[in-house]
Amino acid sequence: MDVILLKFLRARDFKVNDAFEMLKKTLQWRKEFKADSILDEDDLGSDLSSFAYMSGVDREGHPICYNIFGAFDSEELYEKAFGTEEKRGRFLRWRMQLMERGIEKLDFKPGCVNSLLQINDLNNSPGPSKMELRLATKQALGLLQDNYPEFVARNIFINVPFWYYAFNALLSPFLTQRTKSKFVVARPGKVTETLLKYIPMEEIPIKYGGLKRDNDFEFSVEDGGASELVIKAGSLSIIEIPAPEVGTTFIWDVTVLGWEVNYKEEFVPTNEGSYTIIVQKARKLGLNQEPIRNTFITNELGKIVLTVENCSGKKKKALYRYKIKKSACF
Repeated sequence: MDVILLKFLRARDFKVNDAFEMLKKTLQWRKEFKADSILDEDDLGSDLSSFAYMSGVDREGHPICYNIFGAFDSEELYEKAFGTEEKRGRFLRWRMQLMERGIEKLDFKPGCVNSLLQINDLNNSPGPSKMELRLATKQALGLLQDNYPEFVARNIFINVPFWYYAFNALLSPFLTQRTKSKFVVARPGKVTETLLKYIPMEEIPIKYGGLKRDNDFEFSVEDGGASELVIKAGSLSIIEIPAPEVGTTFIWDVTVLGWEVNYKEEFVPTNEGSYTIIVQKARKLGLNQEPIRNTFITNELGKIVLTVENCSGKKKKALYRYKIKKSACF
C-alpha cells in the first residue's frame, strides 16, 4: 500500500489531496475489475501473445514490454480481439494482466527498479481507421494512466507512420503532461539508433537491428555483451578475431547503425604459404539489412578478418561480438 501511495504522490507532483482521491478511485476500480485475481486467469490471451509480451531489460534494469500493433493487421486476430464488446472487454482484461505480470518483476525496495519500459511498434498497424482498435487503445491508455501511475518509466513508439501524429493529437487531451513527457517517437530509419539509447544492443531483438535472437544457444546474457567500433566517413575499419589453436570454431554477430556499407569476411592464415579463405564475399549491405551472424571452423592457425567500408559522408557505428569454441573433433 505504501508503494502504491508513493506512486500516486509522484504522479500528482505530491499534491496529497489529488493523490488520495486518485488512489480511492483506483481501489474502487480494482474491486470492480477484480484485478487482484487477474493473475490466476489462464484463458485470457494465449492467442494475443503476438501482440504484447515481456522480454529483456533496458540499461537501467527496467523490464521491457513490447506492444506489436502490426499483429492486428491479421483480420483473424483483429476479430478475436475486437469482434464483439465481450471480446474487447477480454482484450482489456488481458492487457491489464500483462501489466500485473510486469509489476511482479519489479523490486520496490529503495534504490531498486520499480517501473517498466514500453516499446510500441506501429509497423503495419491498421491505424486509426479501425474504430475498434482506436477505442480499445484509448481505453487501455486511460486505464494504465489512471490506475498504474509511474509504473512506466518511458513509452517508446517506433516505426511511426505519418498518421500517428494525427492520432496522437486526438489522444493528447486525455493524457497528463507527465505521461506525455515520457513519450519517445522514432521514424522507421531511426529505430535501432533510438532503442540503443535506452537498451543494450544484446537486448534489442534482431528485427529492430539488435543482436537478440529467440532461443539463442550461442550467446547468453553473461557472455553476449557487444563491443563498439566507430567507422569514420569515407574510411575502412577491420575487426580481427584470432584463432588460438587449430580446430577453432568462430561465431560472430555484426550490426551497423544505418548500414549502407560494404562488408566482407575472410580467414587469413598465419602461414604465409597458405591462401586466404573468403568466408563472405564483399557486398553492399542496405538500410534494411538484419544483423549478421556467421560461423567458421579453421584447420590451421590464423584469424577471422571482418572488413567494414563506409563510403558515405557520415560516420557509422558498428557493434559486434564473437565467441571462440574448441571443436569436438580435435
